Amino acid sequence: MQMIFIDIDNTLLDFDAYIRQTMREGFAHFGLKPYEPYMEAVFHRENGKLWRQIEQGTLTFRELEEIRWDRVFAALDIAFDGQVFEKYFRAALYDSAIPMDGAMELLEALHGKYPLAVASNGPYDQQLHRLERLGASKPARAFFDGAFAALNDGRETAVMPADCVIIGDSLTSDMAGGRQYGMKTCYYRRPGAAEGTDVTW
Repeated sequence: MQMIFIDIDNTLLDFDAYIRQTMREGFAHFGLKPYEPYMEAVFHRENGKLWRQIEQGTLTFRELEEIRWDRVFAALDIAFDGQVFEKYFRAALYDSAIPMDGAMELLEALHGKYPLAVASNGPYDQQLHRLERLGASKPARAFFDGAFAALNDGRETAVMPADCVIIGDSLTSDMAGGRQYGMKTCYYRRPGAAEGTDVTW
């Protein structure tokens, strides 16, 4: 194995826990109605619709930022400026690092044995900067073209997709994108998530 690509959100870092924390603290900060557990499901439903559009190439991340919380607030019957909350959300996200159970053990087990890289569509400023440079998001072939071009820049012997594995929690971006690009795939199934039909090594 020449390289292991690992997704970040809900594979290494617990994005769901961050959502719960930020909604609870943010709603209190802005004087909105108190957070209740059902609200997380509403966020995931609305956010998921937008991310599927990004994966299909019909929406940009910038456009998602402009409408995400307006959609969530409309579904929750909350009258508040979604873009104001988006700024709060992203500022808090920048400093968030809640690890998934077993993430540190996974990294410790792989460290020193395989070269590791991240492959993420996640909404961190630094990830966004990388995605803007690549000009594409998973599962698009252009995302992986850009990733491997950057990876192989200056190498005498190129790292080939067939000699790499991608680990992630999304069947539609991580698994589908990696498989279509000729990579080996390893689906990390979070509790309650969809079952993967196959894992290829």
